[in-house]
Amino acid sequence: MSRTHDSRTGNGRAQTVAKHEIELLEPVDLCLPNGRLNPQAVGWSRSAMVRPNLRGWGRNKRFEYWCIATPTQVFALNISHSDYRSTLAAFSLDLHTLTAVSEVEVRWLPPRKNALPGVTGVIPMEGKGKRLTIRMTPTATGTHLSLVGERLSAELDVFEPRDHEFMGVVVPWDDRRFQYTRKDNCLQVQGVISVDGVQHAIERGEGAYATLDHGRGRWPYSILWNWASGSGTTDGHEIGLQFGAKWTDGTPSTENALRIDGRIEKISSDIDWNYDTSDWLAPWTITSDRVDLHFTPVYNRASRYNRLIFLSREDQVFGYFDGTVTSESGRVYRVERVFGWAEEVARRW
Repeated sequence: MSRTHDSRTGNGRAQTVAKHEIELLEPVDLCLPNGRLNPQAVGWSRSAMVRPNLRGWGRNKRFEYWCIATPTQVFALNISHSDYRSTLAAFSLDLHTLTAVSEVEVRWLPPRKNALPGVTGVIPMEGKGKRLTIRMTPTATGTHLSLVGERLSAELDVFEPRDHEFMGVVVPWDDRRFQYTRKDNCLQVQGVISVDGVQHAIERGEGAYATLDHGRGRWPYSILWNWASGSGTTDGHEIGLQFGAKWTDGTPSTENALRIDGRIEKISSDIDWNYDTSDWLAPWTITSDRVDLHFTPVYNRASRYNRLIFLSREDQVFGYFDGTVTSESGRVYRVERVFGWAEEVARRW
């Protein structure tokens, strides 16, 4: 059995190591005029403060990933552009039968004009292939998501309240390699998805949530990361969970935050992950001085790709979070069967 820890202590509990993270309060460019990281952009924000003005070609990564979770369905769609490769992808999981459907379309050496624009929620995003068309269009109330595929299709409206907060953070590996990510969960959603011709209506306010993973940056060739996200309510409180690990090691940044009743609380310390890489469906734990969570998986969306210099190994496990989280004020909130996912991903790109 192989068990993975992010902790440096070697036991099942994290040794909290605080990092000094600055909250960005004014808009700032991600890159300097020469294309290198702007040091003034290193920090975190609860709104759109970073302008991801990437330059050059070859190592830039741009992606928009949306995942919609309801009591009965998981539905995800993704547009990504990595200069030399673009990908369109859609995924559906029936939580009753655990039946999954995936559609993926890859294009090598796509036109640069097809690269995703800088800021999500401001400019329409579109990916159009031979078999898949994905559109993400800003609206007066949020974002409209549209998918047309061979087996999957969707028309969904995601609602973003006024003064809505999300977690944005710039992670610097050095001045040539860096990433801006926006993680946004607990967003209400409504619309229709279709799986092999069978329509599934999603009603706003009936336990359905949308989550956004928006990324812009310039990555190293080889990377390993964890990501976990959950959205739900317990005891009448809205709880959003957002955790990351491994890819932020050795940097001044973390990808960790809580959303409690709409307010983002940044966690500026590493969190301990404990899971079994020989059995992805075994229980996971995610712990720190403010987080004490057990994650019970129900399905592993596994994918493998290894061709010459390119590698992608992904295990994204869907399931339920239980335990407690603690606010900045010291109040403990219970977490009961909050649906979400946890993943480990390795990439060479």
